[in-house]
Amino acid sequence: MGFVSSPSGNAAPSTGAPATGSGAGEKGLKGNALGLFSSVAIGLASTAPAYSLAATLGLIVVGVGLQAPIITMMAFIPMLLIAYAYKELNASDPDCGTTFVWGARAFGPRTGWMGGWGIVFADIIVMANLAQIAGIYGFRLFGLDSLAENTTWTTLAGVAWIVVMTLICYIGIEISAALQRWLLCIEVAVLILFSVTALVKAYGSNPPETAIHIDASWFNPFNVPSASALTSGILAAVFIYWGWDTAVSVNEETADSARTPGRAAVISTVLLLLIYGLVSTSAQAFAGVGTEGIGLANPDNEGDVLSGLGDAIFGTTGFGWFLNKLLIFMVLTSSAASTQTTILPTARTTFSMAAHKAIPSQFARVHRRFLTPTWSTLGMGLASIAFYVLLTAISGNVLTDSIASVGLGIAFYYGLTGFACLWYYRRVLTRSVRDFVFKGLLPGLGGLSLLYFFCYGAFDVYADPEYGATSIDLPIFGETGGVTVIGIGALVIGFVLMLIQWAVQGSWFRYPDVPKTAADPADAP
Repeated sequence: MGFVSSPSGNAAPSTGAPATGSGAGEKGLKGNALGLFSSVAIGLASTAPAYSLAATLGLIVVGVGLQAPIITMMAFIPMLLIAYAYKELNASDPDCGTTFVWGARAFGPRTGWMGGWGIVFADIIVMANLAQIAGIYGFRLFGLDSLAENTTWTTLAGVAWIVVMTLICYIGIEISAALQRWLLCIEVAVLILFSVTALVKAYGSNPPETAIHIDASWFNPFNVPSASALTSGILAAVFIYWGWDTAVSVNEETADSARTPGRAAVISTVLLLLIYGLVSTSAQAFAGVGTEGIGLANPDNEGDVLSGLGDAIFGTTGFGWFLNKLLIFMVLTSSAASTQTTILPTARTTFSMAAHKAIPSQFARVHRRFLTPTWSTLGMGLASIAFYVLLTAISGNVLTDSIASVGLGIAFYYGLTGFACLWYYRRVLTRSVRDFVFKGLLPGLGGLSLLYFFCYGAFDVYADPEYGATSIDLPIFGETGGVTVIGIGALVIGFVLMLIQWAVQGSWFRYPDVPKTAADPADAP
């Protein structure tokens, strides 16, 4: 970790500086390190567009067929609504704890603690899958397919990726942002090239047998077979938008912290809509929705539709071979970049929780030279490695279902943020039309929609023993899908940890600058 000289001249550990305060901008992080472009890049990279499409588009097509493009775009709506909640709350309180602090301000510290836990458990779970994908694609990039199919080797490679990205986050936010800008530019450029090439070939003189021309019915959600299929499709599609809130999690390190992070969150979601709409439409036009070959509904490809399409769209010889390798590299960098940007918000959430005395104070330490969270960053990396290795050792099926359960964590803490915004600003909603719409109506609708998706997913879709790869026989409830058990179980574990923290404190902890009852934001921006 290195040492620096203390003012007295004695050597002191570089990790030994506690946060200087608990308020926004008072914790000792490196301020004004990020501009709007870097914030947007971090927000986009966190969603891992290429990886998210590769892993999710096939599942959406299986559920809703030709209406996959509109379902992909409809999932944007609740994300945009919650992005406005983040924007408004950040304007009033640009704290890197985001949902943790805002939930505490609106509903009290217990609710805030659970909001922070929702971020932590969702991020740690998804890290396992991101690391695995990065490991697999790293081997595929060099043609080592046998190693890509070997669990031991992919696990070792995944752990190595986590270690590397954790160290980058530890060294400094500016290095992290610079890397994200380069990786994101490559990723978006290849996705656009992929989409344009697919459309040109689909409409060319010699289209593939699977090609179908774009039709208006693709963008009509009423053509989805059932309300159940519509809801399931949107629930799956919500995952591909998740991650833009990282742009807000680094707010205390951003120039104009009250405005830039919120703007970056909204811009990120809009750009994601454009990217996902283009790629899903062009891929469907080229490959169709068949269950064989390169068809998007082929069960053999549903976990990674882009790899199969790469050979067909770009070819396997000459320059096409290079572009196909570039596509593999893009998915690799997408998952690797998202690994890094998943560490950032989790480390800052636990850092803020520690600064507010909600978890042990060691997690509030700041590197003396790099001005980044130390214990929180390294702790996130170690927790991710432990979780990944444990689930890989237990069963690949459990790992698969744990990743699906991330959707419940996303719906939980995003929805809580929407309700927190509505309640926090409740006294000023009649001040103007803008206040009513952006501080109340939109965040409230976002919270309600995600509450619906959470309940529908947890107690209907995911609870079905036939859903996913595992099921567990629970007392009282009987056979229950493993996705629901993992998702709800993680929230229960968080609730227990919160009670333990309460017991350790001797009484319910109170944040120095967060009242137990809802604040009066009459003077908030």
